[in-house]
Amino acid sequence: MNLKKMESWKYPSILLFGIGVSNIGDWIYFLSLNLIVLNMTDSPLAVSILYIIKPFATLCTNFWAGSMIDRLNKRKLMVFLDVFRALLIALLPFFSSITLLYMFVFLLNMASSIFGPTSMTYITKLISPEKRKQFNSLHSLVTSGAFLIGPAIAGFLFLVGTPTLAIYINAIALFLSGIITLFMPDLEKDSINTSTDNMITLETMKRDWSVVIDFSRQFRYIMTIYILFSSVMMIMASAVDSLEAAFAKEVLLLSDGQYGFLVSIAGAGIMIGAMVNALIVKKVQLSVLIGMGPLLVSIGYVIYAFSNSFSVAAVGFFFLAFFNAFANTGFLTFYQTNIPVEIMGRIGSIYNLIQALMIILMTSVMGVMAQVLSIQFVVIIGVFIMLVVSIILCLFSLHPSKREVRVKE
Repeated sequence: MNLKKMESWKYPSILLFGIGVSNIGDWIYFLSLNLIVLNMTDSPLAVSILYIIKPFATLCTNFWAGSMIDRLNKRKLMVFLDVFRALLIALLPFFSSITLLYMFVFLLNMASSIFGPTSMTYITKLISPEKRKQFNSLHSLVTSGAFLIGPAIAGFLFLVGTPTLAIYINAIALFLSGIITLFMPDLEKDSINTSTDNMITLETMKRDWSVVIDFSRQFRYIMTIYILFSSVMMIMASAVDSLEAAFAKEVLLLSDGQYGFLVSIAGAGIMIGAMVNALIVKKVQLSVLIGMGPLLVSIGYVIYAFSNSFSVAAVGFFFLAFFNAFANTGFLTFYQTNIPVEIMGRIGSIYNLIQALMIILMTSVMGVMAQVLSIQFVVIIGVFIMLVVSIILCLFSLHPSKREVRVKE
């Protein structure tokens, strides 16, 4: 029996290893690129443009990417995207023009925007329904580990070498991720239709948008949960996080070292929360994970927003980071259970497009407000919105619709 159980986790384990390698590489790339751009330009504004490129790439990609994802072989597409990104990253250190570098970073982020919904669809097909919650908890653990290990490796590489060396390490990590994916089963070997009927045209994209709209209308409860969760954990969290450094420096009056330690406390919270989540996730109902997880994260943000000292802010940071894994595990499992796998690429891409627009809007609004009003007041407004929306999400999740929605087990 144990041998069979181990065999059933063979491919999920390989997949988790590949995800871990890729995520560690992403952190090394993220930190290295910031330093490379800063060294090239000596301008914080030039670095901040890197943060704008990502949602902009999503806007330019996701209105058509879902149509392609749902019609192509997911494993082959994932391998191609990993190798493509590895090659682009390997070329970055050769650019002396910041404009050319931005263009390549834009292409990289476009590829990443396609990779996300593709991997989600592949994971849903690979992992059986009864294993999804446990797999997603391990997924959170792996990504949390990468959050700690990636920056540590990057820091070591900066000490013994240069950001350019770190960039090459990331290219190798992505290439390895692609090779690892080649060892995964080809789940669509005989099911993908390559006829001309599946060519991506303007008419095809219109039909696909209609499919997403029709699904959203038919299953309003599912998409309400999706929108509420995204509003708390992605849109408002990103907007509040954009003021994090300014809040730490101007409101809490922290030094750079103290701020770094505060971020480390959040990292420890993420890791410990992911470990606890992986241990107890089988015993916790999905409705509790997706309902209570974001609410507890929001409470952590409230503690942080009203803090006036390092110690109180540290408690808030640890609290919100600890419950992140629970919230994300609940959402991923809910999504995989209730979104049909054959349209998952289109649903994910189009809703990610809307999410990117809202992140840009809310981040811009809060940034402008912070210039006019006090930073703490703006952060308090942001976390109050998070708290209200998370309470609504909790009520919706714990009292599911009469429709056929699988939020309880």
